[in-house]
Amino acid sequence: MERRYFGTDGIRGRVGQAPLTPDFALKLGWAVGRVLVPDGQGLVLIGKDTRVSGYMFEAALEAGLSAAGVDSRMLGPMPTPAIAYLTRTFRAQAGIVISASHNPFFDNGFKFFSSQGSKLQDELEYAIEAQLEQAMQIVDSADLGKVERVSDAAGRYIEFCKGTIPFGTTLHGLRMVVDCAHGATYNIAPHVFEEIGAEVIPVGIAPNGFNINEGCGSLYPEHLSKAVLSHQADLGIALDGDGDRVIMVDAQGEVLDGDEILGIIAFARQRDGHLGGGVVGTLMSNLGLELALQAQGIPFRRAAVGDRYVLEALEQEGWMLGGESSGHIICRDRTTTGDGIIAALQVLQVMCSSAQSLAELKQRIRKFPQILINVPIGNLNAASVVQTPSVQAAVREAEQHLGQEGRVLLRPSGTEPLIRVMVEGRERTQVQRLANELAQMIREQL
Repeated sequence: MERRYFGTDGIRGRVGQAPLTPDFALKLGWAVGRVLVPDGQGLVLIGKDTRVSGYMFEAALEAGLSAAGVDSRMLGPMPTPAIAYLTRTFRAQAGIVISASHNPFFDNGFKFFSSQGSKLQDELEYAIEAQLEQAMQIVDSADLGKVERVSDAAGRYIEFCKGTIPFGTTLHGLRMVVDCAHGATYNIAPHVFEEIGAEVIPVGIAPNGFNINEGCGSLYPEHLSKAVLSHQADLGIALDGDGDRVIMVDAQGEVLDGDEILGIIAFARQRDGHLGGGVVGTLMSNLGLELALQAQGIPFRRAAVGDRYVLEALEQEGWMLGGESSGHIICRDRTTTGDGIIAALQVLQVMCSSAQSLAELKQRIRKFPQILINVPIGNLNAASVVQTPSVQAAVREAEQHLGQEGRVLLRPSGTEPLIRVMVEGRERTQVQRLANELAQMIREQL
């Protein structure tokens, strides 16, 4: 079945343009209530990031859930993984996150968690879409859902994060810059690291509704690199707007992406006998990571892009660790979804237990040059553009040039009207040339 509203990670779009309108959010809340709490005997949590439109959608969802006879709890600005955790601890039937993750403020969206704190299964998304096509029926006034605000949500999540590393771990002596992207972690992440003993220099902690992800956070690690060098810090941590991604920077200002973070955690767990199988990456994971893991006898599997697919693969294999180059890292023995703060804590624990710096820890992963070009396609169908004979011929030619030590991937974005062109190989000049040629070929088809 083809989804009308749901994409790779929930529903996302430009605020004010269908489906990101208040009337849609109202009916969405009603549909979610009808599908996930069919008897009305349950609870749904609602959290958001710091976008100005979050106020509007929060109220609309609340009203829709109430119309379905479902109680809701408002969490306010909270990281996406925090809502997954709190959904479990409140024994709620579902959690809703109002966020467009790493997108600019003028976008927004809705993510959903089940009672287990995991992303919804496909059949539930189909059921919600089917319910949206039905006429809205409001329960009797005596059965309308009630709403309360949760005042201690941040404190609950801070304690949970701290508990994901051994009690005796201390970060005393470490100076770190923490970039919260003016997003949902602004009042949480600095406290987590400070309370474990680090000296924290926080940046990106002044959200105004419009500056989320703007020139900061995990999308712009170059700014974190400059801050680490200027403050002579030991490392830097950059989160995205909703806190489910993390990128790190070493003391020399060099950036570590999700592949390197994943490798550091995997090698340490293998050493300690806690890896629990292999590692799941995605089609975008660097070939250097795959080869480094294989050299240590660690199985590696690629899933489709999107943390929900990484999690599905982990569950199928019975493994504990997976992630994406973008910084979505899932430690399944710690939590149920990608969590930037928890992933950073796992790396910090490795630094402390091994007495090694980030620069030393990343040496085991020799990344291949990888070029990613985003080609806007407007309203055209991305899949049909990719399958154009001339584009496919160009892909085959590029693959022949790269041989066995390179990869080509054309992937329609699941969250934006883009085709992502990725080329990877040993020689950067060749990789850059081939990526440019493929991107130009796609532009010509448009």
